[in-house]
Amino acid sequence: MSDTFHTWYHSPVGLLKISGTEDYISEVVFHDSSQKAEGTKKHVPHLLIQCAEQLIQYFNGQRRQFELPLNQAGTVFQQQVWNELVQIPFGKTISYLELARRIGDTKATRAVANANGKNNIAIIVPCHRVIGSNRELVGYAGGLRRKKWLLDHEAKVAYGVQTLF
Repeated sequence: MSDTFHTWYHSPVGLLKISGTEDYISEVVFHDSSQKAEGTKKHVPHLLIQCAEQLIQYFNGQRRQFELPLNQAGTVFQQQVWNELVQIPFGKTISYLELARRIGDTKATRAVANANGKNNIAIIVPCHRVIGSNRELVGYAGGLRRKKWLLDHEAKVAYGVQTLF
């Protein structure tokens, strides 16, 4: 079993904890504490540094797609939803209903929303790009203010607009 390592990135939307091994990224989560968690190992694999660099590029408007090996634990259904999330283009949004349609079951909207909420690789697996059918911002583990910021950021980079809503 591979060791899991952690590093931290102070992003424009708050502190992000990046976790993974030498081979894959397993977690990018918002951390609301200003203090870093105990137990951070001194060695940080190159892949975690590369992840932080790609996030910096994203926030600077220089990256629209991430090129990182990902691996997060989840059910087959959750994996299916997460794999569909990475297909949503930068600067675009879809509804939970549309996401359910894309995985082949329009009756699975609640299950899709639940799987979306269990995503532990924020921004890179862009669950923030999924919104309510009425175009309302709903359900984001990082908080709706962060979801709005990320969507506004992507719209500005992609289309030169100031706000999405």
